[in-house]
Amino acid sequence: MKEFLRTLQVLRWDDHRYYHQSRINQSLHFVSAIGFLVAYAMLFFNPALAAVIGWLLSMGTRQSGHFFFEPTDYDYVNGASNEHKEAIKVGYNFNRKVALIVVWAVAPFGLMIDPTYFGIFTAAAEKRELFDQIGLIWLAIGVAGLILRTVHLFFIRDVMTGLAWMAKIITDPYHDIKMYHMAPLHLLRGELIDPMHHVRQA
Repeated sequence: MKEFLRTLQVLRWDDHRYYHQSRINQSLHFVSAIGFLVAYAMLFFNPALAAVIGWLLSMGTRQSGHFFFEPTDYDYVNGASNEHKEAIKVGYNFNRKVALIVVWAVAPFGLMIDPTYFGIFTAAAEKRELFDQIGLIWLAIGVAGLILRTVHLFFIRDVMTGLAWMAKIITDPYHDIKMYHMAPLHLLRGELIDPMHHVRQA
């Protein structure tokens, strides 16, 4: 258990110092985390709506922070190029994220080809049923993306890393609120980039 917690701590620390230097990105992660917590609660009552909240609100804000606001030039805080960081990233790097988002965006169009989604659903009789079906498709993609990358890490790293990464992803909303709840205030003060003094001193 100690080794698992240590691995989880390292993954969180690396993710923070490498990929969350923009105050805009941090602020969007704070918003995303709140959305994910709402989605987690909704899973028990309305899984389809939970998936829609998770993908459209939480993933939308989260990934836009990474794609549009996080610096991609040389990282002087950590002494690493963006190419190096992308190559060693444990989770979804830029290319993997793009692939996952493409799958997410394209998957619902299967309902246009076959309203039963190849025998999985009953053809939707109204818009609410169609909404629920799209939500369940997105929920399945989210779960599959988590499981597939975890199993992939079992082979390219080790089982401990895979399990720790999965635990990190699931608990990220709680951790992000703790880490980035002050980011909007820093942003309002005009600080676009976190000086990362705590990283430089580590």
